[in-house]
Amino acid sequence: MEVLWAAAGPLCTEDVAAALQGRQDWQLATIKTLLNRLLNKGAVTAEKDGRRYLYTPLLKREDWVGEQATGLLDRLFGGSLAPLVAQFSSQRKLKPEELAALKQLLKDQEP
Repeated sequence: MEVLWAAAGPLCTEDVAAALQGRQDWQLATIKTLLNRLLNKGAVTAEKDGRRYLYTPLLKREDWVGEQATGLLDRLFGGSLAPLVAQFSSQRKLKPEELAALKQLLKDQEP
């Protein structure tokens, strides 16, 4: 999906494979299978172009990230944000800019 989101227009399977080269060691058949699964889930659309298909994302990246974040929060922390932040901060020290960003988020949430 990241490759499709980054593209300026629709991509064929070979374009996706070329974009993944050096990042993923996937065979063309694997990429075709993945694109077909994304098509069946309604995440992408495919338009026939001669003997190939051109794939375009239907799902916006920000919408997907939001859904994933909400799902993670619900599954692991009962929908509560504070335990999530506590878990991450107990595993690694927050950088000053991360701490400042969190403080600003809290300030922005005040009534």
